[in-house]
Amino acid sequence: MGLIIRIDRFLRSTAMPETRFGRLAVNDPRLVGDLRRGRQLRRRTIQRIEAFLAARDA
Repeated sequence: MGLIIRIDRFLRSTAMPETRFGRLAVNDPRLVGDLRRGRQLRRRTIQRIEAFLAARDA
């Protein structure tokens, strides 16, 4: 499953605004919007996002 799909599912299930997600996950409130516009992420940023999602799933 793609990262943006996982983020979208998380946002829907938690009703969290996308800017808050970006700020909490990687300190970038534009993260989700930028991803939707094609932004490419570094491996470390992807790892930080995945760690954030995993911590919230636990």
